[in-house]
Amino acid sequence: MEEKENAKAEHQKKRSLLRELLGFVEIFIAAFILAQLMTHFVLINAEVPSESMENIIEPGDRLFGFRLAYAFDGPQRFDVVIFRYPVDETQNFIKRVIGLPGEKIEIREGRIYVDDSKQPLEEPYLPEEWVDDNNGYVFEVPKDHYLVLGDNRNISLDARFWADEALSNGMADSQSEAEEYTYVDAEQILGRAVIKYYPHFKSLLSYS
Repeated sequence: MEEKENAKAEHQKKRSLLRELLGFVEIFIAAFILAQLMTHFVLINAEVPSESMENIIEPGDRLFGFRLAYAFDGPQRFDVVIFRYPVDETQNFIKRVIGLPGEKIEIREGRIYVDDSKQPLEEPYLPEEWVDDNNGYVFEVPKDHYLVLGDNRNISLDARFWADEALSNGMADSQSEAEEYTYVDAEQILGRAVIKYYPHFKSLLSYS
């Protein structure tokens, strides 16, 4: 009788351990699925390789972007966005929205003017005086497109140069064809940069 009771107790112990193990497996699977859903539908995990967005984002910084930021409304001026580079959509870029759909944007002597305004945009986020490629640009932003520039304008590969990049890469046969690569299509925008988590935690929303 005692042997049967011991065997029964051992069997129940094994069943209990198995249930506990299965519980851990279920939790792991649920966490994995949740992480995949978050990555593909809610968050973008990005690493910044260049200095084009100094000082708010430094080379090597890692950050999260929010994919659902523009589910009900489009980007606003000064938002920092993550998007597919128009000249090569296999690459993701991070820049600041400057021009909105339908706007005329002029760059004159390091100042930006919207729709022939006499007052330039205030840009307190620029890390230094803008001296390179800072004059003579006029952009007519198409419908459902955005004009984006880096904060570190003296070194940023941004909308000022993308048409020439498209020409040199054989993406267009003429300057007029290449102009379409100047702007970011709304469908190319992956989300809004919201939090820098490495090497230091910082909200990016207060810099927009």
